[in-house]
Amino acid sequence: MGLLDKLSGWLGLRKKEVNVLCLGLDNSGKTTIINQLKPSNTQAQEIVPTIGFNIEKFKSSSLSFTVFDMSGQSRYRNLWEHYYKESHAIIFVIDSGDKLRMVVAKEELDTLLNHEDIRCKKIPVLFFANKIDLRDAMSSVKVSQMLCLENIKDKPWHICASNAIKGEGLQEGLDWLQGKFLTGYETVLI
Repeated sequence: MGLLDKLSGWLGLRKKEVNVLCLGLDNSGKTTIINQLKPSNTQAQEIVPTIGFNIEKFKSSSLSFTVFDMSGQSRYRNLWEHYYKESHAIIFVIDSGDKLRMVVAKEELDTLLNHEDIRCKKIPVLFFANKIDLRDAMSSVKVSQMLCLENIKDKPWHICASNAIKGEGLQEGLDWLQGKFLTGYETVLI
């Protein structure tokens, strides 16, 4: 680390680094959401299902994000817990058009929130009720009810309706997440 890096860190000018886990069932739109959040010149033209995990980095005006895009396929979900300790926030993506697998999404969310490495942390959880453009999609309110999000009392959380392909609702979510770090970054990292 050079002298200017140290000086900018002491003065608080360097962007704070945030590790974010992006979780959810397969085909919920996690990779598409992350792709939309990246600068347009670094976005992938074609999205393929994630095998294992991918790491993506991008910056906002005040934060530097490292996002762990975790596969949602059932055989890879056991990898999620290996990244809980180092995470500062969670993005949990739900396919709001997939009513049949909402129970599975709730089970995975409950497992996540009750894991010892997450249960004791007050990290923010951002939910995207994705694919709102589908004809039979549930509203974000209905998704919230089905996942019993009102029972989350020990962590800040927020749900946004989103259409990842068009980028709708993503900035609202990112703004909320960024606000959590800018107003209480030190308490979130504990």
